[in-house]
Amino acid sequence: MTTHIYWFRNDLRLADNAALSAACKAAKQLLIVYCHDPLQEKMTPWGFARRSEHRRDFLDATLADLQGQLHKRDQRLLELSGRPREVLPLLAQLTGATDIHCEEIAAPEEVRELDALRRSGLKVHATWQSSMLAPNKLPFAVQDLPDVFTNFRNKVERAGVVPPAPLRMPLRIPPPEFSLDTLPLHNKPRSSAGVDDARSSFPYRTPAFAGGETAAAAHLAQYFSDTRAHSYKETRNGLSGTEYSSKFSPWLASGALSARTAYAGLKNFEATHGANDGSYWLWFELLWRDYFRFLHLQHGTALFLPQGLSDAGTPPHDEKKFARWCAGKTREPFVDAGMHELAATGYLSNRLRQIVASYLVHDLACDWRAGAAWFESQLLDFDVCSNQGNWLYLAGRGTDPRNGRRFNPQKQAQDYDADGRYRLLWQMP
Repeated sequence: MTTHIYWFRNDLRLADNAALSAACKAAKQLLIVYCHDPLQEKMTPWGFARRSEHRRDFLDATLADLQGQLHKRDQRLLELSGRPREVLPLLAQLTGATDIHCEEIAAPEEVRELDALRRSGLKVHATWQSSMLAPNKLPFAVQDLPDVFTNFRNKVERAGVVPPAPLRMPLRIPPPEFSLDTLPLHNKPRSSAGVDDARSSFPYRTPAFAGGETAAAAHLAQYFSDTRAHSYKETRNGLSGTEYSSKFSPWLASGALSARTAYAGLKNFEATHGANDGSYWLWFELLWRDYFRFLHLQHGTALFLPQGLSDAGTPPHDEKKFARWCAGKTREPFVDAGMHELAATGYLSNRLRQIVASYLVHDLACDWRAGAAWFESQLLDFDVCSNQGNWLYLAGRGTDPRNGRRFNPQKQAQDYDADGRYRLLWQMP
């Protein structure tokens, strides 16, 4: 047993981390690393930064929490600035490490990074662990994934497939027997946090909504401490406030909370309080998240083509209309209110996400990929699989046979903001 490297990606937690547990068993000394990839800070082809201040600050809080947890276990998170394919081989060369452990992510950029590491001569152990259900436990091969989510859900439920229990934190994370301070590598400094907008539905700069496993575990326990889960289906389409929906998604996206841990919390709640249609809907939403991950295993880079999985060709685009949409200046009040909230807070309700995305694609006739890139830039809970899957679904370029989903913003406003309170709240940025 020698020195190994554990590379944190979108699994920023110690509990229910199979890849980390395997690394702890395999290594005599374990270097714990996170790479700040400069590609994440570059400008997109659409003319804006790939990652907003909201996302950077939430990530910084998540990493600070992870650093604190590791410190309690006589370990340290080494934060490196640079492409993983460049800095990890250098670290391995400096320390004599031969093996890298990490989670597997089935998205093109992430796959290419692992391929580059393997070409450098390193032995890479990638563990699939971001979904509730294991791909090899499905009642069909991943390549035979049903085109329609309902068919996928029905087959899973009829087969009785359920997630395994989440893993405990490793009892010991073997520390290196040399000082990390001797390495000629440089940690990335923390960015300075700002102040939450008072209107935010996810005030991530407050302790209760902070990034990291500590806040995620506390929120999960608090959410299931009463009967809110029973009314989840009725409240999930809310627009404002911290109490509507579960608010799990930012922690799920960073990996501070695993989907299996969330499911275990749900089942413990149902064992105590009983199950109903509302609590079932939490399983339903977690299953949607799984579906988008398996879709990436099935189709890979095809999901990132202009046409997606359709034969529709490259979509049209209007740069001026897109810029007005981003700025909340479309003159459609409900859409503009949603875009103001997104830019100001990094968060937006699921209902508004569908409405503003539909408006961009179907009313403004803009490229769905531009909208997906803006959501990637802005959303605290950006997740490549869910983001890509949802935009393809809405634009009619995914697996679903329907030709996209168009939402009438006036009708949606009447249904969900009849008193105009949300539009009044966010009429200004």
